Amino acid sequence: MRGTSTRRESARRVRAFTLIEVLVALAILAVALAAGMRAVAQSADGASSLRLRTLALWVAQNRLAQAQLADPWPARGSANGDETQAGTRLVWRETVSDTPNPAFRRVEIIVAEPGAPDYALARLVGYVGNAAH
Repeated sequence: MRGTSTRRESARRVRAFTLIEVLVALAILAVALAAGMRAVAQSADGASSLRLRTLALWVAQNRLAQAQLADPWPARGSANGDETQAGTRLVWRETVSDTPNPAFRRVEIIVAEPGAPDYALARLVGYVGNAAH
């Protein structure tokens, strides 16, 4: 009978987890969950940044289209302003300069957030032709 109760006790000890094993498993789980949460947060930040850059590019494209449709064609110099795109306010800076060909002008548009005007979200360069030349 003694042999039978000893086997039962050893069988119970083999099946149960020790406190150390449980704590190690919890630590591994906590590290894995923290890494997963960081990945989700970075993905959300990336999506927000991509949305903002897309809106900034649309503002730049709109400014370039206005320059191409302007009559008379845009004068040399710089201009700046702001525009709201999809509820987001953005600031733009436009520089019009000569090219080696007098029938064309170079238009550079830089779009940024109002709080960080030196950090370009979008930069677009285009050329505007003048049929009169």
